Amino acid sequence: MESLCVPGAVVPLLLVEKRKNKTSIFDVQATSVSGRCNLTLDENPTPFQVLNTKDNRHDEIISYLHAVRTCTRSGDRRRGCELHEDILKCGLIKECSNALVIMHAKFGELGRAWDMIMAHDIKDTNAWAAVVAGYAEIGQNWHALRSLKQMRQKGLSPEPKTFACALKACGNVGAVHEGMHIHTEITRQGNLQKDVMVGTALLHMYAKFGNLGKAQCILNEMPHRNVITWGILIGEYVKYGQVEKALKSLEDMQYDGVAPNARIFTSILKACATLRDVEKGQVVHDKIARRGMLNGNVVLGNALMDMYVKCGALDKAKLVLEGLSAQDVITWNTLIAGYSEAGQGEQALACLECMQSKGFIPDAVTYASALKACGSLRAIERGLRIHVQLGRLMLLHNDEVLNTALVDMYVKCGDLVRAQNVLDGLPSRNVFCWSALIAGYAHQGHGEEAWNCFERMQYEGIIPNVVTFVCMVKACGILGALDKGMQIHEEIKKKDMLGNNIVLGNALVDMYAKCGALAMAQQVLEELPLRDLVTWNTLIAGYTQQGEGEKAIRCFECMQDEGIHPDVVTFSCMLNVCSHLGLVEEGHRYFMSMNSEYGVKPNLELFTCMIDMLGRAGLLEKALGVIHEMQAPDCSAIWHVTLAACLKRGDFNVGRWAFEQALKVDRTDKAAYILMANIYAVAGMHEKARDIDMMRMEFEIG
Repeated sequence: MESLCVPGAVVPLLLVEKRKNKTSIFDVQATSVSGRCNLTLDENPTPFQVLNTKDNRHDEIISYLHAVRTCTRSGDRRRGCELHEDILKCGLIKECSNALVIMHAKFGELGRAWDMIMAHDIKDTNAWAAVVAGYAEIGQNWHALRSLKQMRQKGLSPEPKTFACALKACGNVGAVHEGMHIHTEITRQGNLQKDVMVGTALLHMYAKFGNLGKAQCILNEMPHRNVITWGILIGEYVKYGQVEKALKSLEDMQYDGVAPNARIFTSILKACATLRDVEKGQVVHDKIARRGMLNGNVVLGNALMDMYVKCGALDKAKLVLEGLSAQDVITWNTLIAGYSEAGQGEQALACLECMQSKGFIPDAVTYASALKACGSLRAIERGLRIHVQLGRLMLLHNDEVLNTALVDMYVKCGDLVRAQNVLDGLPSRNVFCWSALIAGYAHQGHGEEAWNCFERMQYEGIIPNVVTFVCMVKACGILGALDKGMQIHEEIKKKDMLGNNIVLGNALVDMYAKCGALAMAQQVLEELPLRDLVTWNTLIAGYTQQGEGEKAIRCFECMQDEGIHPDVVTFSCMLNVCSHLGLVEEGHRYFMSMNSEYGVKPNLELFTCMIDMLGRAGLLEKALGVIHEMQAPDCSAIWHVTLAACLKRGDFNVGRWAFEQALKVDRTDKAAYILMANIYAVAGMHEKARDIDMMRMEFEIG
């Protein structure tokens, strides 16, 4: 007697009945089965292995069914397919079809499983369930839903696990109608209360739809909630930015007696990072530490570091990194990127060196952050070394992020020639590379070069983004190129980019103001759906510089009517307006109200404006009173406006005092010497004026 021995299992099977001097047809077939399935001869079979041999066909079916199921469990695809061929040859396909469908579905051979279901009109619930599950498992979600529909059309009632697979498929493809229909059937059968797997799948589906309110209701209805169900809801709340609800769900979960796992804590740390709430993050950190969850869990450790980095607590992030037993490249990248984003370039580059010393190999993300650090430090030599490393490692070939970072680094370091060379050498250029270079040209006042880049970029078929347009508008302002600026403005309007982009709107107002087209600047401001302090300050400054003080004052009033509070820049413009228009009382009112009404403390620039206004009005005593309030200001500009006021009034005594104060600040203050010499000259004191001129020439020659 033989037995079927598949690795890990002995399957009871009557294969051969040895007869004297002859072998039956079944002997040949059974030998085939034994060959396919690694059969061995058992000289001492147990009674369990010996089957009745009267009905060889029945025994053969049982043998094949056992063999197929064993291959299904063990995942032996090759032997399973060979068994299928043997079953076909034996004419037993109909009897074994259910098991074969299940086997092929488990192997991921869904096309073959589906063909068998259709060919043999199979009405076995398990076979259909295997097909539905198989399609869902490999991501063919619509096929899974089609299979479920046809299964029900055949009058078969899906089991809870089949519903769970179908719900997963609905969530993956956003099949809301189908998902709600399945939900109705689950409710009718009472499966939500009976089966936690169905409830979990239903909750997950609604979460995938973004219907978190419904997902919350499902969780509330479930009699048994576990860490998986809570984890799904918390994770989706964080994903959709509803972080407060995520934190509330954590509290409810713990009240429910369910302890959070590492995955849930990872989600909660993301929530704290989104809120920039380092205190809540610290509380979560303490809970994680008490449970010892950081040991060996690199994902959780990285999430903790990311939270501290996003909250700006870089020192704490560094301490976390130093204490982690499990680290990877992402761990180091998180801290390096944090330092770079915070403008702490030296720390970022030191962190890179430490990372390499510990045997971690930097990737493109690491180098992108390091290049950003070099740019912020204007450390072009370090940037060049990294550039050489990248070339040696062949990381630049098709990495757009890294290439953009390289162009931006050279731009930030002021080396626009190298930035242009890098960009020209790229196999493919994107909008970010071009925008970085255009921004560099615009920042350094090279408007023509910026415009040339813009035209080349469009010639290559690259569509400008908001950053590109902001830079181009700035370049037009630098050039005073009103026509080109208006052309860019038209493109922006065609692309409907001004909707909620206040930075672009402000750039347009500034461009028109710089080009002297203040009426157009005001029109742009009035048409903007969103205006902020920068918008109004730009227009007010434009009117101030063009000497249109009355319009500047009207803008100031309109700004306040919109509930926007002025800042130092606004008051500086308003005091300048009042100074040039001789509106001393109005200027004094602005000066007195800035701190009392708006909480703006006067700085040196504002004091200078105030003294200048009083001096221009001939109110030298009041100007001196302001100076005395400042307690001997260490600022040349203050003494320059005081000297100018003395020149206007012809007061050489106060002028001499102001001149002495100016020299205490800067012995080589050329403007102070010239003003004092002029004061003496106007007063008819020509010898003293010549003495001052001689003093000036001495330090100029020396």
